[in-house]
Amino acid sequence: MAKKEIKAKPVVKKAKPESALPRKTKEDSVAYNAKQFIKRLEAISSAKELEKIQRYFKSGKGEYGEGDKFMGVRMGQLFELAKEFAEMPINEIEKLLESPIHEARAGAISIMDKASRNKKTSESRRKEFYDLYMRRHDRVNNWDLVDLGCLHMTGSYLYDKPHAILYKLAKSKNIWERRTAILSTCYFIRQGDLDDTFKIAGILVNDKEDLIHKATGWMLRFAGARDPKRLVIFLDKHAAMMPRTLLRYSIEHFNKKDREYYMSRKKTI
Repeated sequence: MAKKEIKAKPVVKKAKPESALPRKTKEDSVAYNAKQFIKRLEAISSAKELEKIQRYFKSGKGEYGEGDKFMGVRMGQLFELAKEFAEMPINEIEKLLESPIHEARAGAISIMDKASRNKKTSESRRKEFYDLYMRRHDRVNNWDLVDLGCLHMTGSYLYDKPHAILYKLAKSKNIWERRTAILSTCYFIRQGDLDDTFKIAGILVNDKEDLIHKATGWMLRFAGARDPKRLVIFLDKHAAMMPRTLLRYSIEHFNKKDREYYMSRKKTI
């Protein structure tokens, strides 16, 4: 006689009472926020990288980055993280800018930079980036932070708008605002518009800060690659009184004979 097949009863899991479920926190309500970003930075930080960074940036007493705090994160890793957090709300990006940690502020600006390069980013979002950068320029307090924000983001937003703000910044007492002024013209140069670069360089030609000399010389060299004759006209007018670093950066791509000519015109200051 065949044995009767006994079917196992399906196991039905009882739903957990609502009180036993983890409650959503305020942090969970935002997909990508400042707190999460800093946690991710902490996870990829290292003592070895911190040691390298502290040798590279001048954050000692009396130096341009005095008091800046570092976590020890490689910039390449930080940039990748910034891409992941591209949708971070603007108020959360501002929280990163308010952080005393350098990499958190660099992350905030990198998020804005990466997103501004994306063609899918709306004009209103780009305006939020620009407005935040300018409004909280007090938190953009080192050369790398300026460079992250200005080689594309500020210039791409301002390109089809009035540029008066850059001339105001060029005359600022704040070194980082002056660096913002000249480096924001980088995007203009890429579009073939060199006017603002040469005009702002003329304002900064006698600046006393080495970091302004380097940035101005860099943009003059870049503009000169587009229009060599215009750079020569600028140098013929200013070379004799230009700080040595600024002049050297400007003529870096000249042939040896022309470099020697302009360096010989340099007066000792």
